[in-house]
Amino acid sequence: MTHLLTFTPPPLKRIQQGLWLQQQWFDPIFTGLDNVDKSKPALYVGNHTLYGTLDAPLMLLGLYQHKDIFLRSLGDHIHFKIPLWRNLLWDNGCVAATPKNCQQLMQAKEHILVFPGGGREVMKNKGEEYKLVWKERTGFARMAMEHGYDIIPFASVGADEIFDIRYDTNDFYQSKLGQLVQKTGIKDKYLRGGDAFLPFATGLGLLPRPEKFYFAFGERISTAHVQAESQNKDSQWQIREQVESAIYGLMSDLFAQREQEQAQWPSWRKKLTKRDKPC
Repeated sequence: MTHLLTFTPPPLKRIQQGLWLQQQWFDPIFTGLDNVDKSKPALYVGNHTLYGTLDAPLMLLGLYQHKDIFLRSLGDHIHFKIPLWRNLLWDNGCVAATPKNCQQLMQAKEHILVFPGGGREVMKNKGEEYKLVWKERTGFARMAMEHGYDIIPFASVGADEIFDIRYDTNDFYQSKLGQLVQKTGIKDKYLRGGDAFLPFATGLGLLPRPEKFYFAFGERISTAHVQAESQNKDSQWQIREQVESAIYGLMSDLFAQREQEQAQWPSWRKKLTKRDKPC
């Protein structure tokens, strides 16, 4: 594992080569890049999408390519229990989402990425497209407030429509096997009460539809003025709700932008993607 504070970002060219096919398939668009500044470190907070592995790398690449900002990602603990996959994450600057790791990155003035929904927001159920599933979490707000760190809200649109969920955690726990799993305690012990159940989804068969990806970065949200209130739960919730509202607003803008641009998409993309509006 690469040391937390001695990590060196991989060369841009290597990442571009590794994600070349992904870029061609999803053709990402970025808006709001004027709101990010390499000289002003921030905590980037946004929505996680189904499976979370196709749009997030392209977003990180876009910031690196256009703004020379390499985000240090805070990842769900479950990632680091998977051999080889965890090494890939470490090699790309991702570390476990612990308060200690976040604190060290903030003290080092790094640009940091966090998805408050974590693994639960990736393991979506039917009808949860573009829904923030943050439960009672305010940890990201508390950490930002403690260090007077700016928060940059961002939104990702497109990735929740590359697949249709066919079988989710609700379907599983209504089955005989699922009911047995609940009785044995496996659900709570190994599946986080059902939050870690990987849904089965299809697009073009098992391939993702070539939905165009849209990313938007919002205006900075300062926390310096509430730094002294970092342990106050009500203050944490106020920051959380401000960020949440900003993310939904950015999503709405991206849906509108996409609707305006769809007529100009190449014919092959139109044929291979859904035209239904998101719920």
